[in-house]
Amino acid sequence: MTRFRSSRPKPSSHPGVLLVQKVSSTPAFAKVAPHLIPALDRAVHRLTRGKVLVSAQLLPGLVLTATGARSGQPRRTPLACMPEEDGGWILIGSNFGRSGHPAWTANLLARPDAEVSWKGADIPVTARLLTGEERAAVWKAALAFWPPYATYQARVEREIRLFRLSRREPAAGPAETPRSPASPPPTSG
Repeated sequence: MTRFRSSRPKPSSHPGVLLVQKVSSTPAFAKVAPHLIPALDRAVHRLTRGKVLVSAQLLPGLVLTATGARSGQPRRTPLACMPEEDGGWILIGSNFGRSGHPAWTANLLARPDAEVSWKGADIPVTARLLTGEERAAVWKAALAFWPPYATYQARVEREIRLFRLSRREPAAGPAETPRSPASPPPTSG
């Protein structure tokens, strides 16, 4: 039984996708894309109030907001994803086939609680790095979903990180934090 959504056709069934796959597998694309595509996605995402990502016209996409591993600051990153039937997502840390792991993967390893913007909704998630047989099964699905991932992996010595994002309940804010009957009410001073 597959966990991936079947409501959206696989990217390979879209017209012109084979050409895009071929171009996205080139070293030149790996040099230019990391600077161009995320910037364009961030701008369009902001202008459409979270409803549109340019890159999602070809592959499903979301905007991940994770806490910086070193800075502790929120970091927003537009990413391609593989939606799962249970409402979660798979993220592939391909970094366009460049040698280093993408920064967002280190952020999720350090602080797995994050948020995604998916089709205009902000959803709290928890990330889990996939390993072993689970990773192997998801990697096989990722290659069927977007074949250029094989080229990206062949180009680098590191193992491309795969993460499963699962929905979680939002963290309780200060006003929602339960108090014991003996504790004094919060003060505003």
